[in-house]
Amino acid sequence: MTLTLDYTFMLTDAASGGVAPGAFAAAQGTFAAAHAAVAARHAAGELGFLDLPRRRDLATQVLEFAAGARGAWRDVVLLGIGGSALGPIALRNALCAPQWNGLDAAARAGYPRLHVLDNVDPVTIGAVLDRVQLADTLFLVVSKSGGTAETMAQYLVVRARLEAQALPLARHLVFVTDPEKGALRPIARREGFAALDIPANVGGRFSVLSPVGTLPAALVGIDIESLLAGAGDMVRRCATSELARNPAGTFATLQWLADTKGGKRVHVLMPYADPLRDIAAWFVQLWAESLGKVSGDGEHVGPTPVPALGATDQHSQVQLFMEGPLDKTVTFVAVEQPALDVTIPGAHGDVADLAYLGGHSLWELLNIERRATAGALASRGRPSMTLSLPAVDPWHLGALVMLLEIATAYAGALYGVNAFDQPGVELGKRFTYGMMGRPGFEAARDEFARLPKPNPERIIG
Repeated sequence: MTLTLDYTFMLTDAASGGVAPGAFAAAQGTFAAAHAAVAARHAAGELGFLDLPRRRDLATQVLEFAAGARGAWRDVVLLGIGGSALGPIALRNALCAPQWNGLDAAARAGYPRLHVLDNVDPVTIGAVLDRVQLADTLFLVVSKSGGTAETMAQYLVVRARLEAQALPLARHLVFVTDPEKGALRPIARREGFAALDIPANVGGRFSVLSPVGTLPAALVGIDIESLLAGAGDMVRRCATSELARNPAGTFATLQWLADTKGGKRVHVLMPYADPLRDIAAWFVQLWAESLGKVSGDGEHVGPTPVPALGATDQHSQVQLFMEGPLDKTVTFVAVEQPALDVTIPGAHGDVADLAYLGGHSLWELLNIERRATAGALASRGRPSMTLSLPAVDPWHLGALVMLLEIATAYAGALYGVNAFDQPGVELGKRFTYGMMGRPGFEAARDEFARLPKPNPERIIG
C-alpha cells in the first residue's frame, strides 16, 4: 500500500470556502509549467534533493560509519539548527520507540540515545553536556557551510569539554558538511575527523534524506534503505505533469489556489499520530522559508504554515479553525494502521458519558475524531485535505517527506519565487556577525548601531 491524498474537502462542492473544481481543472496548464520549471532546474544540476534516494555513495558512507559505531556509544549528540536539526528530530520521534531517550539500553536494543541540540540556549546545552558521559558520547556537527554561528558555537563548547577530559577529538567528533567548501572540511582533513557529505546542490531544509538525517537515523537503528526507497517511489510518482495524478502537484496547486484566489493564507499541517508531531514542525520551516519571499514583480508572497496535532489541538486551535477568519486550509495526516492499539474497557454502564466508549479502541477514537473534525470544518465551508499513510514506518515516512519537498519546489514555481534560497534571514545574520566581532562585517555592525534605540518612555517596567 502507498501514501494517498484525498482532496475532496478542498473543493467547493464539498466545502464552500474551498477551490472551485473548475479552477482546479483549469490550473493544469499552470501546473505543467511549474512542473517543467522544476524539471529544468533539476536537469541543470540543481535540486539535488530529488537524487538523494538513489545516491548510493551517500547511503554507503552512512551505513559503513553506522556499522563501525555499533555498540560503541551510549549517547549521540547532534549539533545543528534549522533543517540540520528539525529533520533528524522528526525521524527519531517518528521511527524510534516512544520516549526513546528515556528507555534503558535493552529496550533500545543497544542503540544509543539521540539528543539534538537545536539552539544555543546555555541552560539546555549545559544540562545535556552535564548529563551525558563524554567518554561514551559521539558528537555530530552538522553544518553545510561551517559558518552557522549557532552550530559553530556549540562545536567550540563541545570541543573544549572533550579537550578538558583529554578525550581524542577524532574519535568523538564527526562532521556532516559540504564535500569541498566551508570551514569544517579543512578542519576534518587537518585533524583526521570523519566527515560525511551534504551534496553541494542540497539545501538545509531539503537535506533530511542526506547524511544530515540518515546518519543519526542509522546510528539509532532506523532502516535508512527503506526510508530512501519510499522517497524514491514518490519521486517516480511525481514525474508526471498530469496534475490529477501527481500527489505533490495536487497538494501544491490546491494550496496555491486557496491562497492566491481564496485568501487562505494560513496552511495548517495536523497529523493525527503522536509519532508524526515533529513532521509538522519540520514542514513549517520547509514551507515558510521556501515560499515567504518577494516575487519577481515585487509582491510579498507566501503562506503561513502552522503545526497542529490531533486530537490534542481539537482542544486548542480547532475553535479558531472552525469559527475564526476564513483564511486557513488544514491538511490532516492520517495513519491507517498503528504500531499498537489499546481497547477501551467497558465500565460504568449506568453513566452515559462513559458507557458508549467501552469496546472501542483508542486508535478508533483518534481516527473518528479526525474524520469528525474534517467533516465539521467542511460543514462550515472550511477546506481541508488528508494525507494517509498505511503505517508509520521508514518507507512511508520517506514518501511523505519527499512529497512535501517536491510540493514545495512546485509551490515556489507557482508563486514565482526561488524556493531554494532564504535572503530574508541574511540581514539578521550579518548584524549578528558584526556585533559578535566577526571580521568583514564591520559595516553591518555600524548599520545596526544606527537603528533607533529603545525609548525609555515606551518601556514598562
